[in-house]
Amino acid sequence: MGSLKILFLGTGTSTGVPMIGCHCRVCSSTDVRDNRLRTSALISWQDGPIERNVLIDASTDLRAQALRHGLERIDAVLFTHAHADHVHGIDELRSFNFIQHEEIPCYGPPDTLEKLRRRFDYIFAETAYEGGGKPKLSLHPVEPPFELFGKTVEPLPVKHGSSDVFGYRFGPLAYVTDCNAIPPATMEKMRGLRLLVMGAVQRKPHSTHFGVDEAVAAIRSAGAKKGYLTHMNHDILHSEVSAALPSGVSLAYDGLIESVDE
Repeated sequence: MGSLKILFLGTGTSTGVPMIGCHCRVCSSTDVRDNRLRTSALISWQDGPIERNVLIDASTDLRAQALRHGLERIDAVLFTHAHADHVHGIDELRSFNFIQHEEIPCYGPPDTLEKLRRRFDYIFAETAYEGGGKPKLSLHPVEPPFELFGKTVEPLPVKHGSSDVFGYRFGPLAYVTDCNAIPPATMEKMRGLRLLVMGAVQRKPHSTHFGVDEAVAAIRSAGAKKGYLTHMNHDILHSEVSAALPSGVSLAYDGLIESVDE
């Protein structure tokens, strides 16, 4: 039996923590768990002699995250949606092209990939590009479950305000960030999880995100054995909020690694 590994590359919301110009108790905290780069994660597993690395979202801080963790290979990217903090590190993928000498496949909701194609036209346009090089990426719209390096990846459609976005399930592990509602059909797809990662932007409810209590309730409703909260802003002081969470639910933090047996 193999295992899946998740590395939390970043656990912060769109501004990151500390936020520019803010001197609140979280932004001024000396607890390293309160320093949060923009949210993204790396899912890894052994595929014969190769360890596959699948990136979920190319956050604005991807370069810093890759350097911090010695990340030198990305086999694929899964995009959840096209908001800036989740995709504006896309140009950093060219460094992995330089190392790997191959195109990187990118997967996501059809409308998200179309937005990427328009927003980053210099990457995907047929015309020649003048400059220091561009990422070599291929776009693969997904809706039903699909196979990726021997694993079944199941998209999990959720609501992010009025937007339809994806989380992803890899067997016993699922990852959902920006979300304020989970349709019943998606909740059924989340049954039987050993680990569920949910976004929780702040302690109180938010118009387009779960707050802490709502995210905890979603983890409980899915019946996951263990849950982590991510995509947090400077309303969440790690030591304080963590101590108040129920058994089986924890706050993630940048650099946290968790393994899940399949």
